[in-house]
Amino acid sequence: MKLITGAALLAAVSLPLHASDAAVMDLAKKSNCLACHAIDKKLVGPSWQDIGKKYAGVAGAEEQLATAVKKGGKGNWGAIPMPPNATIKDEDARTLVKYILTLR
Repeated sequence: MKLITGAALLAAVSLPLHASDAAVMDLAKKSNCLACHAIDKKLVGPSWQDIGKKYAGVAGAEEQLATAVKKGGKGNWGAIPMPPNATIKDEDARTLVKYILTLR
């Protein structure tokens, strides 16, 4: 799998991606995830790579993070809370989280 930088995504630079990577990035854009998160650097929220590292091998991490995507959260990464994304489908939240957990 090719890793892409958040800056490249935000700048809309066309990079060669696997079809599944491109689908996840489209879903992330559609769900407004990239307004606060980048792949490789902290923006408002932590980078996806940092999330992947923190939760690597943690039992129940996928469900915990999918719930946080839908319901929001605070205190896990500092003082700035993550707003809920209540309109995202459960399946889409799990797809995003599964991808994030591959980034380490």
